[in-house]
Order: sequence, then C-alpha cells, then structure tokens
Amino acid sequence: MIDLKLLEENLDKIQEKTRARNADFDFDLLTSLSQQRREAIFEFETLRSEQKKASQGMRSLKPGSDEFNALRASLKEMSDRIAALEQKRREAEEQTQQLLMTLPNPISDHTPLGDDEEQNVEVRRVGEIPTFDFEPQDHVALGEALRISDHERAAKISGARFTYLMGAGAKLHRALAAFMLDVHTQEHGYQELYTPYLVHANALEGTGQLPKFEEDLFKTTEDHYLIPTAEVPLTNYFYDTIIDDLSTPIRMVAHTPCFRSEAGSHGRDTRGMIRQHQFDKVELVHICRPEDSAQAHEDLVGHAEKILQLLKLPYRVVELCSGDIGFSAQRCYDIEVWLPSQERYREISSCSNCGDFQARRAKIRFRSEDGKNVLAHTLNGSGLAVGRTWLAILENYQQADGSVLVPEVLRPYVGADRLEKGIL
Repeated sequence: MIDLKLLEENLDKIQEKTRARNADFDFDLLTSLSQQRREAIFEFETLRSEQKKASQGMRSLKPGSDEFNALRASLKEMSDRIAALEQKRREAEEQTQQLLMTLPNPISDHTPLGDDEEQNVEVRRVGEIPTFDFEPQDHVALGEALRISDHERAAKISGARFTYLMGAGAKLHRALAAFMLDVHTQEHGYQELYTPYLVHANALEGTGQLPKFEEDLFKTTEDHYLIPTAEVPLTNYFYDTIIDDLSTPIRMVAHTPCFRSEAGSHGRDTRGMIRQHQFDKVELVHICRPEDSAQAHEDLVGHAEKILQLLKLPYRVVELCSGDIGFSAQRCYDIEVWLPSQERYREISSCSNCGDFQARRAKIRFRSEDGKNVLAHTLNGSGLAVGRTWLAILENYQQADGSVLVPEVLRPYVGADRLEKGIL
C-alpha cells in the first residue's frame, strides 16, 4: 500500500506510473475522499474551538436562566454536529484505505515501459538449447509412456488441472524440492520454515493478494484461504512486528503446495503441468533495509538461477515491463526455462522487489540506529517452481528410446541415473 501523504504530494507521478501499468484506478474518487476528510477535520476543529469557548461562557451564567438554557441547547447541537463530523471523517478515511488497497505498487524508475509481455526486456541467456536427432515429446507424453504421471485419473476425482505423479515421477518431484532446499539453506544462507497452508484474510491483504485478486484464491468454509504461494506465510511471519536487528537481510525459504483457481486463464496451458490448481514451489523471501533492497533483488535472482545452472537446464532472464509486472512489485525479473516441446522459454520463477509496499500493509518495521521504527523492504521469488522444473527435466533430458536421464546433481536424491518405468 502507498503512503497517502506521499501519494498526495506526488499525485501526477503516481498517476503516470499507474497508467504505465495499464491499471484502472479511480484517482478522482481518491481526491474527492481526501477533500471530504480535510473539510470534516477543518469543520470539526473549528466547531470544537467554538464548543470550548461556549462551555467556558456557561460558567458565568446562572443555571436555569433563559440564557443558560439557550447556550446549553446550543452546546448539545454542537456535540451532535461534532459527532457527525467525526463519523464523516472516519468514513472518508475508511473508504480511502479500502481504495488504496486496490492501487498497485508504483513501478521503479528502472522498470522498462511497455504494454504487455511482448515488450519485456531480455537480460541474458544461459545454457545451450538441446538438439535432438528425433522428434522430442512433451512432458505429458513422456510421463504417460513411463507411467510416472497421470492426468486423466486425476481429472476423474478432481477435475482439470490436477495431476498424479507415481513411482520415479513422484520421487523426482520430492528429490527436486529437497535439492532446492539444500542448496538455498546450505549455500545461500536461507533459514527453512515449515508454514501454515491456510491463512486469514489479513495475511493476504498484507502481501497484496486481497482484496483485488480474491477470485484467484480458494476460500474455505471456516474463513481461511489456501495459500497461493509461500510468499504469504513467509512474509507475514513478521506481520505487525518491529525487527530489532536488520543489519543484514533476513532470508527465508519454504517448500509448500500452492493453490490457485487460475481465474482468467481459461483455455491457456490446459495440457499437462504448466498451469495447475495445485502445485509445489520452493519460495524465497528477503526482508531487508531500504538501502539493501537493490542488491538483495540481484542476489535473489542469482539464487534462483543457481538451481537451473546446477541442473544444467537452459534458461533466460527477462525484466518485466510496466504492462506485465505484478500488482505488488515495483521491479521484477522472470526466469524462463527452455521447453523443447514448445520451442520457447516458459516462466519458472518470478523475482519481485516490492519495496515497502507490502511492509506498509503488513506493518513490518525495523528499529534504526537512531531508534526510529522504519518500514522494511520485502522481496520474493520462486527458487523454483517444482512442477515446472520437473517437466523441464523430462523434456530436456529425454532420450531417443523414450527414457529420461536424471541430472547428475539429482542422482544422489533419486538413487538412479535415469527414470524407470512405473508399474501402475
């Protein structure tokens, strides 16, 4: 969320940055509410001053006199008007806060301008795209032939966008999550957390999923929401907290299932495991001081890239333009892995710097050297999406005979150098 005073002082600039996102926001309503609030405060203070003078004047009047009774009636009227003005101010402030919750984070001055993903800026490509002397198959065909994945049986009990993984397929999925966690905790200095998978609305408001994106969430009958990403419970670990020492960034990692309704994605990526209602991610979150924010962002991207480098999967990094960047991010890099079946790169991690946007919503602060409470900066990114890494391995490591080699770094986790055919 944006500080209202900062917004009012920089209204033209923030309007420009919001337009660059192609985002709809009613700035006229915001201005009107701000005016209502200021008018209510001015009238309230003026009337309180008059009320105070009148109260003092009553002391010199004889109780029961006409003048005394008239002034008492006037004071009663003033009290009613003051209460009404206070209510008006409170309602204007509440409406302003609700409206501000739907205003996206102003983009960084470094974020490239553009209308959509076609105008994202490629930063670098890493790794060699594999060449095959046979027609490569996609991960669905490979998984079905090896009997390590089954989408049809999952659809029977859960509907579309769900998957069974069996045998070596399930083991590879488990191995990937363990491998990612080990790298991030042992080499990159992250602390692993096991988090709740159900959260209250305030946690989702803190990280920006609510109120704007409620249709993308699964809500339970007990007033909980299933997490769409571990970013929510990780970042909100410090909900309404003042961190005593933030001299070095806090790095947290968690492996969780994620649940998304995929509203608005009808007809997109319906085949296989690209876009599912339930999937796993290893999520990375940084909490840091504002002056450490830019470097933390580069570190975060590098940590996610390291996983792909160790797995020897070809990928590229792109910086998202203003028309494609997420609601809570002020600057964002996507990491995209190569998929031979599609002959294109597909997103496998999105690494966002949210500045103090989430921290203001979730009241995450740290104590500075001079004793002041300062809003922290929050960053998050996948390190990586487990399912998409799984399918990228199948497609990039497939062999002419239909088998799939296991990347060398995963072999101690899988216990084999290639995926074996399942028995179900």
